[in-house]
Amino acid sequence: MESLEETELCFPQLLNASCRKMPHPKYVSMLIYTILSIICVITASLNLLVIISISHYKKLHTPTNLLLLSLGVSDFSIGLLMVFQILSIDGCWLLGDFVCGFYLVLDYTFTSASIGTMVLISIDRYVAICYPMHYPNMITYRRTEICVSICWMSSLIFHCIRFKDNLKHMGMYNSCYGECVVVIDYVSGIIDLFFSFLGPVTVIVVLYMRVFVVAVFQARAMRVHTKAITLQFSVSIITKKSEMKAARTLGVVVVVFLICVCPYFCVVLTGQDTTLGSTSSAFIINLFYFNSCLNPLIYACFYPWFRKTIRHIITLQILKPDSCQSNIL
Repeated sequence: MESLEETELCFPQLLNASCRKMPHPKYVSMLIYTILSIICVITASLNLLVIISISHYKKLHTPTNLLLLSLGVSDFSIGLLMVFQILSIDGCWLLGDFVCGFYLVLDYTFTSASIGTMVLISIDRYVAICYPMHYPNMITYRRTEICVSICWMSSLIFHCIRFKDNLKHMGMYNSCYGECVVVIDYVSGIIDLFFSFLGPVTVIVVLYMRVFVVAVFQARAMRVHTKAITLQFSVSIITKKSEMKAARTLGVVVVVFLICVCPYFCVVLTGQDTTLGSTSSAFIINLFYFNSCLNPLIYACFYPWFRKTIRHIITLQILKPDSCQSNIL
């Protein structure tokens, strides 16, 4: 029969070389495991629907939706990575040093790509609302593809360089078997903090404040001149309303993003530990991940086309010939 000390070890067979499990009551561990599992499944499933919808239907191939596709891919990937968080609920990393390093690089890459995409969304809405006449020429599908590619590639390259020592010497910073420890040098930490939080948040807030002011002004102007509008300007007015509705929806996405992400980076700024070693840290980290689950729920609430594509996918209408040409707008 195993002793109590052995049952508290991540690897009982290694005795003193093994890390100890975190002392959570069994019901607490089960509750956390259940909640995280549900969030993981919902996040991956809903974002997969976003990816399929925008990729399949030709009518949705617009610069703005391409940015939503990029956000969906990063959120879907983050949802899959939550499996690693679930497996390490008891504080034990059982997947080895190689998977640890691989997981950390992917985790930081996906979150950085998600934040970068939020900045691109803010720029897209800023140009659409503040410079509507120049929007078709300034924000093209090709340019958006290039910007999204740069966002993803720069995130991957930066974090590969950032963690090169950790990847080269796997597990060298672990004090015992069952840990997944990464050491970040001061300079790269400051650079990441600026480019992943302070810089993007500043750009997002400034642009959306400008978008809000211009949108309110345009809304008032349209109400004043509604009765005097002739048929030839009706299409322009409908387009403006559509752009402002998109700005409002994506504004909700950005606000929710800031609410979910800011607590994590505030903890980082204070220099505190952000591992799952405490209840508060676990809550902050999982709030950060939970943002990936909320985005497709916001789309479902505000975008009729997303609800329609979900019905098409669930009822298998998407498998019909030429379904990609369907008018789902």
